[in-house]
Amino acid sequence: MDTQITFIGAGNMAGAIIGGLTQGGTSAGCITATAPDQKQLADIGARLSIHTTTDNAAAADAADVLVLAVKPQLMREVCQGLADSVQQARPLVISIAAGLDATTIDGWLGGGNALVRCMPNTPSLVGQGASGLYANDRVSDAQRDTATRLMQAVGLVEWVDDESLLDAVTAVSGSAPAYFFLMFEAMEDAGVRLGLPADTARRLAIQTALGAATMAGQSEHDPATLKQNVMSPGGTTERAIATLEDANLRQAMDDAMQACAERARQMAAELSGER
Repeated sequence: MDTQITFIGAGNMAGAIIGGLTQGGTSAGCITATAPDQKQLADIGARLSIHTTTDNAAAADAADVLVLAVKPQLMREVCQGLADSVQQARPLVISIAAGLDATTIDGWLGGGNALVRCMPNTPSLVGQGASGLYANDRVSDAQRDTATRLMQAVGLVEWVDDESLLDAVTAVSGSAPAYFFLMFEAMEDAGVRLGLPADTARRLAIQTALGAATMAGQSEHDPATLKQNVMSPGGTTERAIATLEDANLRQAMDDAMQACAERARQMAAELSGER
């Protein structure tokens, strides 16, 4: 990518995306990051060799792509401060802020903008993210390609045609790393009760999850088939899976993900109400 990209916000997620872009061949000279904290800017500038500034509007003036990477609670103030620059430059706007819908953000920026909403997750920090993207009707095919390439710098990208489906993305991937961390925690605790040292149980659980995910990603079979392939009739795995099914793991996961999506909808309503 040789377009001029400005990140409003220089936190962990912005740094991860920028790092992925530069590692993938994007020139650091094409990237600018802004923040009010001079030390934060000095750190990211030294680490990634990008341009930095505390002047949001000046950075937006030169942007072909404007990535909004600030906390949702700060977004209205930041966007309203950028509105004149955005109306003049008309960049592709990409928001990675949770909860704020495209119409709200576009309105704060003065309206009529090509805008993409992105729901990334924390494994993006290690280049293994999963992001759901939604584009409003002003985004061109070329701009969709640009957004795809930008977020592919930190992992998998999936587009949704209905913005409300980003709530489902939040449940399936945005919040989901924590589901697996809970599983690791539970497996470690159970391993200790079975006699293993905690660090041994933790390493085995994490490596097994990594291996299972790699197999699932590379296999032509669906997860149900892969699960069945591990199970021998009357064996240890069959007994363990039967125990999990009896404990209604599927329903617990469904309940958790429904609650996650519902909270995402509530947060969107609360944040949008700040208009």
